[in-house]
Amino acid sequence: MAMPTRTLTREEYQALYPPPAPPTGDELKAVRRLLDIAQSDTDQARRCANFLLAWWNAGSSGGFDLTDLWSVDAAITGDMVAVFGLVARVRMYPASFDPTLDAPFRALVRAQRDWREVDREPVSGPGSL
Repeated sequence: MAMPTRTLTREEYQALYPPPAPPTGDELKAVRRLLDIAQSDTDQARRCANFLLAWWNAGSSGGFDLTDLWSVDAAITGDMVAVFGLVARVRMYPASFDPTLDAPFRALVRAQRDWREVDREPVSGPGSL
């Protein structure tokens, strides 16, 4: 026998799925530190780029190998953990909650991936990828 269903009211839905808290200052600093590191030409920079670009668009920019955490220093690992928590909590692309992140992410794509992805893959919000 099928269970009866009903549509949730807006208030019931919002109580079940409250909007995420905005990024903290520490989380935004961690994103910016990783972006800065990712622009250089080292193994740790490549790992930072892979991590950040997996957030941008894992399908076209590639994913992130979690074992790469073993190959970065503790400060970078801490920033990655903070950003991972941020991504999970806010459920948004970078420029959706902070438009100033758009240019650095696009620069990272230009530096680390096929530059044509920059125009094809915006980071402006959910559903845009």
